[in-house]
Amino acid sequence: MDEARIAALIVAAGHGVRMGEGPPKQYRLLAGEPVLRRTLRTFLAHPAIHRIQVVIDPAHGGLYEATVGDLGLPQPVAGGASRRESVARGLEALAAGPAAPGWVMVHDAARPLVSSAVIERVATALRFAPAVVPVVPVFDTVARVAAGRITELVPREAMVRVQTPQGFDFQLLRRAHREVAGEATDDASLVRALGVEVATVPGDPANLKLTTPEDFAFAERLLAGRPQGPRFRTGLGYDVHAFAEGRPLVLCNVTIPHERGLAGHSDADVALHALTDAILATVGADDIGSHFPPSDPRWRDADSRHFLARALELLHRAGGQLEHVDLTLVCERPRIGPLRARLRRRLAQLLGLPESRISLKATTTEGLGFTGRGEGMAAWAVVTARFPAEEG
Repeated sequence: MDEARIAALIVAAGHGVRMGEGPPKQYRLLAGEPVLRRTLRTFLAHPAIHRIQVVIDPAHGGLYEATVGDLGLPQPVAGGASRRESVARGLEALAAGPAAPGWVMVHDAARPLVSSAVIERVATALRFAPAVVPVVPVFDTVARVAAGRITELVPREAMVRVQTPQGFDFQLLRRAHREVAGEATDDASLVRALGVEVATVPGDPANLKLTTPEDFAFAERLLAGRPQGPRFRTGLGYDVHAFAEGRPLVLCNVTIPHERGLAGHSDADVALHALTDAILATVGADDIGSHFPPSDPRWRDADSRHFLARALELLHRAGGQLEHVDLTLVCERPRIGPLRARLRRRLAQLLGLPESRISLKATTTEGLGFTGRGEGMAAWAVVTARFPAEEG
């Protein structure tokens, strides 16, 4: 999946009548910061999200501009009379942009405590499913009530609470909004009406929707108890491969014209092997050989981007997000300088990072050692990964 095509659609067109007198809840202060601004900051900081569209009530234009006008977002879209209509209008605005996104996450502006880890879990699951929602289990006894009395206890074992952001194949969600009649409590309900299965990922109990003054008070207490700021981990990876006749030379998932390739059980991409080990190091997940042993015939001549994808999956499951990559290739030949831009661009695609967060360098050993004698290549990789403070 090309994560650079994930858009976030933030629904902020409601009035929050259950909050009582005062501005709409998305513009009220929570721990000194407007709710909508706090929500948007989390999505703006996440590298998987490369486009954000906000849907508002046109009557709130002044409030919106005063709250988030300095964040450099596209012009907000005018919402409709219902949440469903607001989402539909937001989807059409995204479709009318320079390039329609491949995937979209729909999120309620009134959930300002959404974590980067939840966003990451939804983004990762979209690699494998067309529709994904975060859920949290129900621990309380659940009952049906009529006229103030319990009429039935409902088994809670299969019950969950559904949260946002909900992630979808973009064109699938557009189709659901166009073809499914009636109102729906959320976008996943519309997609299910088309017969599409909706996958789930773990949500976060703190990702509550602010509806009443009591919700605001509870959110304030949660924020007061949170550690401040994210935590960072650094991983180091190193790999070596000898040159061999009759094999292609693959570096950073790019086939390089050269008289010899690198020897190995897989495609022997020394760059991606070092990078994979560095990412695995940030979550203490052993090394590449433990996940893809060279004795296993499944990995003979395998494309090393699958190894990298597995390392990224383990990082995301741990709540981490790749922030920066520093890769150094060591060889006398081929000359890496003329190839640098192409290799860096491919790494950006594989990692879902902007090129500005990827450093790709090359060096020789001045004729010393096995690399100096032209017997093989080596690669060093250092990565920085960010983890939420509450999960650090």
